[in-house]
Amino acid sequence: MHPFAALLGIVSGSLVSLAFGLAVVLLVFWLLRNDHPQFSGELPEVARGALIFSALAVTSALAFFGTIRGKRWRYVPLFFLWGGLALAALYYWPS
Repeated sequence: MHPFAALLGIVSGSLVSLAFGLAVVLLVFWLLRNDHPQFSGELPEVARGALIFSALAVTSALAFFGTIRGKRWRYVPLFFLWGGLALAALYYWPS
C-alpha cells in the first residue's frame, strides 16, 4: 500500500466514524425532542452535519477504492473529496 493510500484510508475511516456519530446523535435528538424541546432547535444543524459528512464519507470510500485498485477514475472522487473537505472546513471554521 502506498503512503497516500494509507492516508486516504485514515481520512476515510475518520469521515465514516464522524458521519455515523452524527447520525446517532440525530436519532437520539429526534427521539427525545418531545421531552427536551431544546433538541428540536438543534435538529436542523445536526442533520446538515450528518448529510455533509455522510457525503464526504461516501466520496472518500470511492476515492480509497479507486486508489487501491489503481482505477483511472480515482481522480474524480479525489477532486470532490478534497474540495468537499475544504468547503466543510470553511463552513465550520469559527468566525
